[in-house]
Order: sequence, then structure tokens, then C-alpha cells
Amino acid sequence: MTDPRKPDDFDARLAAAREKQASKYRPKQSVASMSGAAVGLRIAIEILAAIAVGVGIGLALDAWLGTKPWMLILFCILGFGGAMANVMRTARELDRKRLEAKQTAEQARSHETR
Repeated sequence: MTDPRKPDDFDARLAAAREKQASKYRPKQSVASMSGAAVGLRIAIEILAAIAVGVGIGLALDAWLGTKPWMLILFCILGFGGAMANVMRTARELDRKRLEAKQTAEQARSHETR
């Protein structure tokens, strides 16, 4: 038996069901709408945390091995390098999420005009 409904009807119902499902799991605040202060605070905390971990490890190793200040210097540099890697990773993630949000908005607008 053939279905009397048009094939477009199925596509429209499928699109509506997908949108309903996606809106259910969509975060309340997207990364695209994060303020500049929130992004800056996140990056600053990541930098401070990575350097603090490096200093902590350096101090502990210096006390244990008696190599003052060489391990502290080494792990400060490693902590700073890790901090910069975290900043770059965070920036790429934020950029990717903003791009996805922009594409989703453009797709929604294009579906509304059809």
C-alpha cells in the first residue's frame, strides 16, 4: 500500500522532530553568548593554575633532591608552556563552538525561509 501523504510531509515532520530533540539537550547558555569577561576569566584561571602546579612541583622536587633553584626554574618554564598550550586549546574550542552556533543559526534561518 502506498501512503497518501506527500514525501515532503515526512521530511517536514522529521525536521520538526529533530529540532525538538536538539532543543531539549541544547545548553542554556552557549559559548557563542559568553561575555568577553567570562572568557578572559577562564583563560586567566587556566594560566594561573598551570603555573601554580609547575611551581609546586618544582619546589617539592627541589626540597626532595636538594637542587635549589633548578627544578623550580625548570617547572616554572614547563608550567608556562602548559599554560600557553591550554590557552591555545581553549581558544580553538571557543572558536569552533562559536562557528557551530553561527552555522546552526544560519541553517535555522534558511529553513524558516523555505
